[in-house]
Amino acid sequence: MNIKAVIFDLDGVLTDTAGHHYFAWKEIAFKLGLNLTHEHNEKLKGVSRSESLELICNWANSNISKADKLKLLEEKNNRYLESIENLSAKDILPGVTDFLNDLDSRGLSLAVGSSSKNARFILRKIGLERRFTAIVDGNMVAKTKPDPEVFIKAAEFMGKAAENCLVVEDAPAGVQAGKKAGMWVWGLGNPAELNLADICTTGLQGFTIDSIKELMHSA
Repeated sequence: MNIKAVIFDLDGVLTDTAGHHYFAWKEIAFKLGLNLTHEHNEKLKGVSRSESLELICNWANSNISKADKLKLLEEKNNRYLESIENLSAKDILPGVTDFLNDLDSRGLSLAVGSSSKNARFILRKIGLERRFTAIVDGNMVAKTKPDPEVFIKAAEFMGKAAENCLVVEDAPAGVQAGKKAGMWVWGLGNPAELNLADICTTGLQGFTIDSIKELMHSA
């Protein structure tokens, strides 16, 4: 195992804006006659904005025009951006800064591979934008996770081979994307849901790249 680069998903890995997404989508779903539950919301994790709206429309049995969908997508994004206006470094998840520092000290390349079209904005708000060699977001890919395009592009920007990349993900679609890209995958969350990951933990806190390699060797 020769890991030379680490590619991070954003939401649920570096920071947690899931609640902001949920309440923004809940407002949109209400307009379509659907009470969006937390169970619904779990199925939106790692899914693009447009695909999320398609799922909500299906759950609501709502058949609306393309023009109305575009309006709802804009409305959802505006509501979400308003709600995260006060994001700051305090919203970085536990263990993230220490793990990034460990990777930097060992000369590894760092990237973000996110489906979010607001990834740069969020990274800037929490003060992490300049920590990464590459940031590939939803504005830069034609296909979203579980398609591997976002991770393949991140590796290409860093000049690293897939087999030398470790993906850190918290969503099943993201784990699938990392494995399809031919990369090592560290899942954060429920092992039953992230069963394709090479290893799974509850978070980044307390880990170094060496301890992660040891876990992968013993898995």
